Amino acid sequence: MLRSMTGYGRGEAVFSERSITVELRSVNNRYLDCTIKMPRAFLFAEEKLKNAVQVAVARGKVDVFISVDASAGDKGSKVTVNEALCDQYYMALTALRDRYQLRDDITVSLLSRMPDVLTVEKAEEDSDTAAEQLLSVLALALEDYTAMREREGAKLVEDILSRADTIEALTKRVEELSPKTVADYRARLEAKMSETLANTQIDESRILTEAAIFADKVAVDEETVRLKSHLSQLRDLLNKGGSVGRKLDFLIQEFNREANTIGSKCSDIEIARIVVDIKAEIEKIREQVQNIE
Repeated sequence: MLRSMTGYGRGEAVFSERSITVELRSVNNRYLDCTIKMPRAFLFAEEKLKNAVQVAVARGKVDVFISVDASAGDKGSKVTVNEALCDQYYMALTALRDRYQLRDDITVSLLSRMPDVLTVEKAEEDSDTAAEQLLSVLALALEDYTAMREREGAKLVEDILSRADTIEALTKRVEELSPKTVADYRARLEAKMSETLANTQIDESRILTEAAIFADKVAVDEETVRLKSHLSQLRDLLNKGGSVGRKLDFLIQEFNREANTIGSKCSDIEIARIVVDIKAEIEKIREQVQNIE
C-alpha cells in the first residue's frame, strides 16, 4: 500500500521495572533522516532503534521521542553511608562549635546533606532486556504510525487518480482539436492567397505544401501519446504501492515536458487554454507526490 511521508504514532507499555513511551513524528524529506531523543542511560540501544525505523520507513524526516519512567526500578537501588567521611564532617563541626562556643545543633539531617556522605548505587542495568523493551514499544508506535501514513496515502492516491482522469480528458480534447487547427490554417491560407492574387489561378499544390509544413510543425500526436503513456504508468505505480515516491517525482517531470512541448507547438487559443489546465493539474499532482514515501 502507498504511504504518506507525514505521520504520527505512539506506543506505550509498562514493565515490572519501568514505564516506556515512544512517539514518532515525520515530515517530507528526500531521504530517510532519523533522529532519536532518549534518556542518556539508554543510548546503548540507539543503533538498534534506528535500524528498526529504517526497516519500516524508506523516506522522510523521522523524529523519535522516548521517555522512560524508571521509578519502579528503584527497588534494586542501594543507599550507602561513607562513615569515614561522615566522621570527619562531625569532628570538624564539633571543633567549630567548641572554638566559637556555638549552640550544639549538629543533626542527622545536617550530616546527610554533606557532600558524598550518602551515595545511591543503582542496580546494574540489563542492557539486553532494556533494549528488547524499548524495541517492543517502538514496534507499537511504528504500527500506529504506519496505519496513519497508509490512511493518508489512500487519500493521496484518490486525489491523484482524479486529477489523472482530468488530464486524460483534456489530452483527448487536444487530440480532437489538433486536426481542426490544420484545417483552419489551410482555409485562412486559401482566403489570403485568393485576396492577394485576385483573379489569378491559385496553385493548389502550393497550398497543400504549406499546409503540410504547418501540420508537421503543430502536430502533437507524439506528445499526446507519450502523455497518455505516462498516465498509464502513473496509475500502475499508484496501484503497485510501496516506496514509489521518487519514481513518481521523476514521472511528473516527464508530464511537464510533454505539456510544455504541446503548448509551444500549438497556436490555437482553445488548445493553449487546455494546456494551461493540464499544467495546473500536473502541478497539483506534483505537490501531492512530494508527500509520498
